[in-house]
Amino acid sequence: MALSSLQNVITQAGKVVLGKEHQIRLALACLLARGHLLIEDLPGVGKTTLAHVLARLLGLNFHRIQFTSDMLPADIIGVSVYERDTGTFKFHPGPIFSQLILADEVNRATPKTQSALLEAMEEHQVTAEGETRPLPEPFFVIATQNPSHQVGTFALPESQLDRFLMRIELGYPDREAERALLQGVERRDMIGGLTPSLTPDQLTKLQSMVRNVHAAPALLDYIQALIEQSRRSPDYANGLSPRAALGLLASSRAWALLEGRDSVLPEDIQAVLPGITGHRLRPVHDGVRRSSSDTAAGLIAAVAIP
Repeated sequence: MALSSLQNVITQAGKVVLGKEHQIRLALACLLARGHLLIEDLPGVGKTTLAHVLARLLGLNFHRIQFTSDMLPADIIGVSVYERDTGTFKFHPGPIFSQLILADEVNRATPKTQSALLEAMEEHQVTAEGETRPLPEPFFVIATQNPSHQVGTFALPESQLDRFLMRIELGYPDREAERALLQGVERRDMIGGLTPSLTPDQLTKLQSMVRNVHAAPALLDYIQALIEQSRRSPDYANGLSPRAALGLLASSRAWALLEGRDSVLPEDIQAVLPGITGHRLRPVHDGVRRSSSDTAAGLIAAVAIP
């Protein structure tokens, strides 16, 4: 039942975000692996739409935060307001207290405001005015950002990028998908007509199933070899972190579950690797621009499958 519900999520999402089934699967694998997702691409290709669709189909409490250059951390976390009747300050929670946060155009905010997400993403809690408050479960951040070369953007620091389990790109639709988009129903109307395929409790159970997907020792050897190759390669300023290695394993297990299997294959690791490496591996030569798929392909080509 749970696996059929996952397939229904993919099918329904594919009717709204046309021609992007692979990206939808990657996004869903990221959430099943308890990770946060960064979608980077040009304006107008469906980044925000995909986030809306996933929130709707997964039945999650959803809040969109539009990041701007004048936004403050309190706009995200919340603020205490003095109440004259009681003579005390009462904390008013910000939009971060939702199960799924869409941080729209996150790199248009200043670094100070971007950092307000760090504790929430890593520890599922926020500290405001000396008090730590837990966030709802499950808790996800889906952030969208425009390419860093566009006007009015502030590059995310490496420490924050590493907290995103995956970064994906949507790209332009193919000709057939774009024709269907032009002839079809307005996307906002389609999102409004979607009904949840899962409940938060069912999603939590699926996340537990992901942790139980078997990864043989040889598969762990393969993951370690890919990680070590990223650290040895002269092409990158830094290799992949231990957090990235854990994320690669969790994402591979989630991908295997989406494929209806209870064990990980090398193909699962290769399928999710571009999402893991694209935002973490920085070329030594800053002028070199490589896509996520090219970066992953280089590692895959350099490491033999056990």
